Amino acid sequence: MADLYGAEWTRRDLLRRVGDVSQIAGIRRSTLLDGRERGVKVFEFRTGGGLDFTVVPSRGMDIANAEYRGTPLAWISPSGLMAPDFFDPRNALRSFSGGLLTTCGMMNVGPGGEDEGEELPFHGRVSNIPAHQVTADARWERDRLTLVTQGIVRETSASGHTLELTRNISSVAGSRKIRITDIVENMGFREAPFMFLYHINAGFPVVDEGSELVLPATTAEPRDAVAEAGLSDRLRFSEPIAGYDEQVFYHDVMPDENRHAWAAVINKRHNGGEGLGLYVRYHKTQFPNFIEWKMMGEGTYVVGMEPANCRVGGRAAEREAGTLESIEVGGRRHFETEIGVLVGQEEIAEFEERVAATRSGA
Repeated sequence: MADLYGAEWTRRDLLRRVGDVSQIAGIRRSTLLDGRERGVKVFEFRTGGGLDFTVVPSRGMDIANAEYRGTPLAWISPSGLMAPDFFDPRNALRSFSGGLLTTCGMMNVGPGGEDEGEELPFHGRVSNIPAHQVTADARWERDRLTLVTQGIVRETSASGHTLELTRNISSVAGSRKIRITDIVENMGFREAPFMFLYHINAGFPVVDEGSELVLPATTAEPRDAVAEAGLSDRLRFSEPIAGYDEQVFYHDVMPDENRHAWAAVINKRHNGGEGLGLYVRYHKTQFPNFIEWKMMGEGTYVVGMEPANCRVGGRAAEREAGTLESIEVGGRRHFETEIGVLVGQEEIAEFEERVAATRSGA
């Protein structure tokens, strides 16, 4: 059944009421035309449940803008959505778009630099590689209308490693959830280093003075002295601050009985106390690390929730620490992640109860 407009509907009941199902929900394909975004292909998802978001096949199948009933959920960087043609590996921040999801990796996460003779850009290349064999479809599965896109992103060079990401992004009509399924395969003929991180960027008004990061973390480790100074306030967010230096924390998030880990940025004061939150659910066995990027700057006002298989010090540092993962020839890694919206104090309280139960081991 499709849960829409306060009722549950069969496929037949809905189709009797519309000329085309796109009246309710669907995916629109577009090509952007202006400025540095010229030529970027996007898929605009409209779920009919208030959640709208934009998938960008031209940028590694990332998710750019996302909103709930017209309220933005994600931070968009000053660079905006740029075509991959403008990617500068010497200064990758020039094309860092933010958005709901920027994929980092697959050969590096963190600062650029050299590792074993290979020059690596900041946060890797995958987000700036156009996908191929891309499909998008709104299809009925019995009485449920599923919106889905899939594409393949191949990171390789003539004489280097070859990693292939197959990404599937889906939602359901009436839903406030996005499901991301990734398979990364080593298509080359030697073992390949593998670093992978989801940069989920919560922005205003989810992030505002009084917002909090809610998660069942047992420990938190500051990345550096700047973060150490803000350790006690790591879960609380302020208004924008001039000259703010980013703070990064490594959280050890406890999983629930299904090995799922949960985290959310929550603003209980939103819309006169109605409350709004953005959450992520991921598998702790797939992403053992969780990084918080706390950036309270003016214009760069964002909280990053970042499930990862690594830290954010770069590949050389990961190798030196003995924690660099790799994928064997022909090997695969599988990732299942959900991003969703919490609406109202009741849903927020339920999420907090889930976190408290996980933390207590109940």
